[in-house]
Amino acid sequence: MTASTPARTLGALALAGASALAWATLVEVRWYALREVTVPVLPAGQEPLRILHLADLHLTPGQRRKIDWVRDLASLDADLVVDTGDNWAHLDAMPALLEALEPHLAKPGAFVMGSNDYVAPMAKNPARYLLPDARDRRPVETTHMPWRELAARFTGAGWTDLTNQRAAIDVAGRRISLVGVDDAHLDLDRFPAAGGPDDARTGDAPVDLHVGVTHAPYRRVLDAMHDDDADLILAGHTHGGQLALPFYGALVTNCDLDTERAKGLHGWPGPRPDAPGGAGSSWLNVSAGLGTSPYAPVRFACRPEATLLTLVARPSAP
Repeated sequence: MTASTPARTLGALALAGASALAWATLVEVRWYALREVTVPVLPAGQEPLRILHLADLHLTPGQRRKIDWVRDLASLDADLVVDTGDNWAHLDAMPALLEALEPHLAKPGAFVMGSNDYVAPMAKNPARYLLPDARDRRPVETTHMPWRELAARFTGAGWTDLTNQRAAIDVAGRRISLVGVDDAHLDLDRFPAAGGPDDARTGDAPVDLHVGVTHAPYRRVLDAMHDDDADLILAGHTHGGQLALPFYGALVTNCDLDTERAKGLHGWPGPRPDAPGGAGSSWLNVSAGLGTSPYAPVRFACRPEATLLTLVARPSAP
């Protein structure tokens, strides 16, 4: 070993780090992916039903490629669109966001808000995400987003607001019961009571599917939705960890959800319902989302995504 070997090693590591940073900031953060999954959750004998799950666009003016990509998802012709929040990341993003979502607003849809729908993102120390609770509890100056106008635009187009509410939507000949909560990351979640007049399962018309919708998949919310007999739960917020290790996965989820469920189709509270030991679980889809905070515009080993869920009939009992 020569005296220059440590210097060469350090140089190689620096080059590898610079290459990874360039990939994360220039390529992967814009390398949008459509994740397609099949969920056997419908009553026996039913035809498939397709849900487009959008999450965490964090849209800012000028993100032309993201706007076009989101618009193009309309070609999938999903039966229902569910938006789990954090739509924008700039005070002037309303026109860009409405352009991106315009073809989807013509479809049946439902939504909840995320923290960045309410307040603009701020520069933060990224090391805080390694803490058990990454939220900053100190009083800070915040810039409030025009979220009331955004909600009015969504509901005016026909989408259903699930902010701490229950609702029902008739889609493709099926009746879907929904329950949603406001952003748990801001402690705004108030789970609506079951059995009331707004609970579609208490009515005369049969319900084919019960879906829970949340922005942040905190365990208390997932437990409440599972106890509410949700067949399927949809969530975002985690960004899939945003920076992951190849062959290992996410390091953080920015909530109390385990990193094994940072993105993808899983079961809650146990394994997937089609896996051994998962018979009592609800289906859980956590989207890695399509954007990032403008203060941390990087993704590594975690492509930005939207999800197309094809719901199919459960297997018949033997």
